[in-house]
Amino acid sequence: MAKDYYQILGVQRDATPDDLKKAYRKLAREFHPDVNPSPEAQEKFKDINAAFEVLSDPQKRQIVDMGGDPLAPGGGGGPGGPGGAPFMGFQDIMDAFFGGGGMGGGRGPRPRRRPGSDAVLRLELTLKEAAFGMESPITVDTAVLCTQCEGSGAADGAAPETCDTCGGAGEVQNVQRTILGQVVTARPCPSCSGYGSIITNPCNKCGGDGRVRTRRKLTVKIPPGVEDGMRIRLGGQGEVGPGGGPAGDLYVEIHEKPHDVFTREGEDLHCKLKLPMTAAALGTRLTVDTLDGQETVDVHAGTQPGSTLRIRGAGIPVLRGGDTRGDLYVHLDVRTPTKIDAEQERVLHQLAELRSEEIVEPVRGNGFFSRMRDAFNGHG
Repeated sequence: MAKDYYQILGVQRDATPDDLKKAYRKLAREFHPDVNPSPEAQEKFKDINAAFEVLSDPQKRQIVDMGGDPLAPGGGGGPGGPGGAPFMGFQDIMDAFFGGGGMGGGRGPRPRRRPGSDAVLRLELTLKEAAFGMESPITVDTAVLCTQCEGSGAADGAAPETCDTCGGAGEVQNVQRTILGQVVTARPCPSCSGYGSIITNPCNKCGGDGRVRTRRKLTVKIPPGVEDGMRIRLGGQGEVGPGGGPAGDLYVEIHEKPHDVFTREGEDLHCKLKLPMTAAALGTRLTVDTLDGQETVDVHAGTQPGSTLRIRGAGIPVLRGGDTRGDLYVHLDVRTPTKIDAEQERVLHQLAELRSEEIVEPVRGNGFFSRMRDAFNGHG
C-alpha cells in the first residue's frame, strides 16, 4: 500500500515547494538524530526524508498523485538505499536552507584595496584656548600609503598573480549530494584568503599590505566656543586602508582643563568673590578678572550674602554664533569677621544700638557649657 507522503510532512496536496521546505525544516528540528537520538525519532526521520525527496521531485510527485509509490521496490530506491543519499547533519540542513555557504552562487573575490578606519586624537586645551579658538600643531601616528609600491603590495611594480586554487574566484566550492539534490557550499579560498590573487613577491617596505605606519605633524584649527568632549573632524587624515585604500577621517577630541577661577556652564562662566561684611553693607567698587582682562563692577550698599553680579558678554563665545557671547556671573561670598578686638566690638555695639538691634551677649568662659564642664571635672 502506497505511503501518504503528504500526511508524513503534514502538508496539503497543493503544497508549494516553499511549503515543503518549511514543513521539512520544522520536522527536522524535532526528529533529526542530532536533535532527538531515540530509535523512534530516527525511523520517523527516515520517513520524513523520503517524503521530502519524493514530493520535491516533480516526476516522483506525479507518481504519488496518481496513487503510486516511487520508492516501492523497483521504483528507484529510497533514502539511504540504492540511489539515495545519507543523512545530512542537522546544521548542514539549516545551512542548505538558510545560508552558511548557500546552494551555489558565490560572492566573488574580496578586494585588496579597502577603505581605512577613522582615528581619534585627544587634545587638551585651557579654558581661554577653548573660548577664543586657536591653531594647534598635532602629531598623529597612523597608516599611510606605501610610497614604494604605491599601495599595490607587490615589489618592483609586479602585479598580484591569479590564485591557482580558486582560479581568481576568491572562494572554493564543495558539492555534496543530499536529499535536496546537489548542495553547493562556498568558502573563502584558503590559499589566497579570499582575494583571488596571491602576491608572490611582496613589497619589502610594507610587507604586501600597501601601507606603512608613520608619525605625521598636522595643524588643526580650533573654532571659538568649543566644549569639553566635542570632536573636530579632519577629513581623509585617518588610517589609509589595506591595499592603499582611501583614508578614514581623523577626529580631534577636545578635553578642557579645569580653571583655577572660573567654572563653565555652556557659554556662561561662574566665579566666587569674597566680600567683607562692611563692604557689602556700605557698597563698594570691585575689580574682577575676566577672560578679556580686568573689569570694574559696582556693589550696591546692602548687598546680601549669596548675591550675584552679572557681567554681560564676558563669558564664552557661542560656537559658530558670530560675536554672541555668554555672561560672567560673580557670586558674592560675604564674610563675617570671626575675630574682633575690643574696639571693634565696641563700635559694633554702638552700631547695633543705633539700629535698635537686640544684642545677645556672647557666651564667655563662665557660661552654661563651661559650668557643665566644671561639674563633670569636679570643680566648683
